[in-house]
Amino acid sequence: MFELIEIQQTLNQFLWPFIRISALIMTMSVLGARTIPNPVKLSLAILITVLLMPGLPAGQSITVLSGTGFVTVLAQLGIGIGMGLATRMLFETFVIGGQMVAMQTGLGFASLVDPSNGVQVPILGQFFLMLVTLIFLAVDGQLLMIRIVAESFHSFPISDNGLSQQSIWSFVEFARWMFAGAVMMAISAALALLIVNLTFGVMTKAAPQLNIFAIGFPISMVTGLLIIWLTLGGFNTHFDNQFGRTMQLVCSLIELEC
Repeated sequence: MFELIEIQQTLNQFLWPFIRISALIMTMSVLGARTIPNPVKLSLAILITVLLMPGLPAGQSITVLSGTGFVTVLAQLGIGIGMGLATRMLFETFVIGGQMVAMQTGLGFASLVDPSNGVQVPILGQFFLMLVTLIFLAVDGQLLMIRIVAESFHSFPISDNGLSQQSIWSFVEFARWMFAGAVMMAISAALALLIVNLTFGVMTKAAPQLNIFAIGFPISMVTGLLIIWLTLGGFNTHFDNQFGRTMQLVCSLIELEC
């Protein structure tokens, strides 16, 4: 027979880490994709929580059905969601960069439905998303996030204190790097296409009888494909820079030194 106190202690020991871990699993990239069934995500969160429970520090004795317990639930959800959304913003950087390149090269008309978000995106953005997903899995990014959330219970113990105002502001500041990284990816293609368009302008001025609309669009598309092929070599560099910023943001949210 189990006493009520023992049941409450076991529930507290399991519930609070589970909330933080499940919030991370549900919102992070790859593991939290819409293509993965929710029962699989839930089972993974339970498994990770059970494996981490023996090594977690003893936290405060917080009653689940109380005002403090409700605030603690919100705090743990905020920590997990913040860490997960940081990885989402990492992936969205390359989706936005792909959309910018597609619009500049005339490839923005080719679009398909993104299964992870359920919206239509240019096929080039989807191609960049596939590349960053493969690189993220190749460097074991999902395992790194699980390790960081395990260490977060030591650097940011379970309590009713959520993310600080400075941490939330650093999260907002990181959003500018999402757009800045996308612009840095697309700027080479934009400059190259600008030179091509200037060339078309000179050709039109030199030979007004030339139908620039008949030949300009196909040449822009072919040139765009060539530019994308030539600039793919720097994809890893963009990923390394943005991945490093993402890990710094995640560590700053949980007050962990990385």
